[in-house]
Amino acid sequence: MSSDKNDAYSVHHEEQPHLEVPPVTWYKHAGLRSLYIRMPLLMLCATINDFGHPSGSTLGLYTAIVNIGAFSALFFSPYIADQFGRRIATALGCVILIVGVVIQAVPSVNEGMFIGGRFLVGFGSNISIGAGPLLIMELAYPQHRGRLTVMYNTLWYVGSIIAAWTVFGTIKYTGEASWRIPVALQALMPTLQLLGVFTLPESPRWLCSKGRNEEALNILVKYHANGDASDSFIQAEYTEIQDTIQLETQAAENGWMVFLQTPGNRKRLLLIVLTSFFSQCSGNGLVSYYLHDILNSVGIQKPYDQSLFNGGLQIWSFLVAIGFSVYFVEKLGRRMLFLVAAVGMLVVFSVWTGCSAVYADTGNTGAGRAVLAMIFLFYGVAGFAWPGLTVAYCSEILPYSIRAKGLAICLGVTAISGVLNQYVNPIGLAKLAWKFYFVYIVILVIEVACIWFLFVETKGPTLEEIANLFDGKGAKVSKKLTEGRKQDTFEKKIEV
Repeated sequence: MSSDKNDAYSVHHEEQPHLEVPPVTWYKHAGLRSLYIRMPLLMLCATINDFGHPSGSTLGLYTAIVNIGAFSALFFSPYIADQFGRRIATALGCVILIVGVVIQAVPSVNEGMFIGGRFLVGFGSNISIGAGPLLIMELAYPQHRGRLTVMYNTLWYVGSIIAAWTVFGTIKYTGEASWRIPVALQALMPTLQLLGVFTLPESPRWLCSKGRNEEALNILVKYHANGDASDSFIQAEYTEIQDTIQLETQAAENGWMVFLQTPGNRKRLLLIVLTSFFSQCSGNGLVSYYLHDILNSVGIQKPYDQSLFNGGLQIWSFLVAIGFSVYFVEKLGRRMLFLVAAVGMLVVFSVWTGCSAVYADTGNTGAGRAVLAMIFLFYGVAGFAWPGLTVAYCSEILPYSIRAKGLAICLGVTAISGVLNQYVNPIGLAKLAWKFYFVYIVILVIEVACIWFLFVETKGPTLEEIANLFDGKGAKVSKKLTEGRKQDTFEKKIEV
């Protein structure tokens, strides 16, 4: 979206009813402190490793089957999250994932069992991810929504760090232990999630959608107002949530076709598809799945050196993502972070391609070392937006009634894009070597243009009020709150 268009959205939003959110410091606020200290339990993700040392089509199947399982979850995750609640859906996904890990790691495992186990890992992961970030977003105090939801996906790197350094630690092992230990450790994070998810309250928005209004209000009062039921902001926040969900329920537009029925929803669907695709197909997929081939191409061929490089890269990626995206998401906004990441990745990837070409033609060791530096720098600029904003942005642009379905679409497109990466990249690298990188340069150019012209800034408004940016006057948002209201009385008396 261009600057002029974004300004138009901002002006339009200013004309809408707007809930004033009092700023708070979370660690000085007893309710939020209690809530946020437990939230990292929802942010833990599983580690995923390859079975032995497969090659060719076998490697493609072993790596792709996880994403095939993840895509299959699209048809189940939103119904589980909407029907049974965010906590139960998160826990169920963890259980399925753990079962998948056990199937892979048992002594009697065969190839069919291993493939089935990896399918369950992907399936269970997306059942859990299809609910966990929604619970975080819908529990968070409005001021902290962006940072907490971005943090959810950036903590994926905790799992990848464990995976990388476990592989490094077992590299000298021979026989089955070299792959069985890393595979078994995939169960660590989902087990911690499973143990911790029910220490958190349920989503107040989900409770309102089920008519459990008193429970929803009590949660908001306890965690957003330190137990003060007379707090004027909590009354206003509850009113906005309850009225908005009632409006959405009355409209009864929560099936899959709703994404095509209005201009606002078509825009949401387009942004979800673009964000999900770019999150996997901006050149990062090359490093994620085929770092071994890339390092071989620049002369880094010893398993020890490759594993050490990968371990360092995962730590660097985590520090950058948690430092940049989480810190700047509420300062610079979502659209600006997407732009910084996309432009930075385009510049770095272009230099990376040039250095690869020089090394391939001349064998210049300096060019080879420059490629290694570019990989680190690439993940540095990517950390401004990816992966943190992938889930956060796609979730917050959606109204409650279709939020779980929209996130399922995001995860489904992400999974399919991952499968595309896993089958296309090895062919491209084998046939074209460094020349294959030009495909991603073209994609990055398109990515920059799409972000500039299409992406909508969502920093500022509450989760309910974001609908105004997409649906205008047709937004199903409570109109009973007047802009800038700072009184302790409201036009509607809350009834529980």
